Amino acid sequence: MIQAFTDRQAPTWSGRDDGPGAEHRRLFQTVQPLAQLTQRPDAVFVGFASDEGVRRNQGRTGAAEGPTALRSALGTLALAQGTTGNRRTDLVLGDAGDVVVTNRDLVGGHRRLSEAVTAIIDAGSLPVVLGGGHEVAYGTYLGLAASARRRNHRGQGRAARIGILNLDAHFDLRQADEPTSGTPFSQALAEEEWAGTDLTYAVVGISEAANTQVLFDAADRARVHYLLDEETHWGNLQAIDKFIEVFTANVDLIYLTLDLDVLPAAVAPGVSAPAALGVDTAIINRIMGKVAASGKLAAFDVAELNPSLDIDGRTAKTAARLIHTVLTRHTPFPE
Repeated sequence: MIQAFTDRQAPTWSGRDDGPGAEHRRLFQTVQPLAQLTQRPDAVFVGFASDEGVRRNQGRTGAAEGPTALRSALGTLALAQGTTGNRRTDLVLGDAGDVVVTNRDLVGGHRRLSEAVTAIIDAGSLPVVLGGGHEVAYGTYLGLAASARRRNHRGQGRAARIGILNLDAHFDLRQADEPTSGTPFSQALAEEEWAGTDLTYAVVGISEAANTQVLFDAADRARVHYLLDEETHWGNLQAIDKFIEVFTANVDLIYLTLDLDVLPAAVAPGVSAPAALGVDTAIINRIMGKVAASGKLAAFDVAELNPSLDIDGRTAKTAARLIHTVLTRHTPFPE
């Protein structure tokens, strides 16, 4: 049994009910509270109800309600029995509830999230963290890093090489007096430097219009690999696939983080900073499917959904569809 402690218990999932039997199954009928599961889950949802980092980063707050909206959008998605093509649909899914950031205590929220993520990974399941602002990323990273270091201590001979793949219009490499939604990856890189271990950080979807020269310089110093939004299009598919292939080949464990502002504003209006250009949703979906099927994906989160700014639930529905791809294509990494 996985001991992943959170601040708020898992809610009851709901969705459209077409009738009994596996042939009518939807995701809401599959997810169970973590404490009620009698077998190891393939994936475990954890909410991170926070927009404190967005507030500190001078963004539009409201992402603290993201986990609730994501569960609602996910619940009604179909999940047929058995295996269809390259997708796994006979999944066991758990929900650990929400870590809730209150009284501006983002450090405490990161600690509680990291502990939950570590427990889920150590139990052999995939943590699927539902944000929350992109400050969620530092908590997810800490959880994976703690698990990876314990694996090394168990006699692997070297530290597991962690790779972070960020689908994002922004580098999120800011320097600040306190953690924000713009600092998680500078924090992660500093943590790895302190520990004397290597971290590969790559970003797909970077907007030249949304990152100052200071941030591009920071990315160069940290040897960040990135593709601009203007490079991430169907005419450049071979280069995109190669980028993902090289990244995947050079790491042992992957942390995939989806900032919904990588998508065009017409598709994802409900974010703190909508993208004027963005990357085609189908390309993002393709990348996520490849990473999920790599056998190296160890942690996954979704950030920046702001339901108060969403139009017709577009952002939540798009995010749910992308999460569905990860869930159904995920190939667990070897124990």
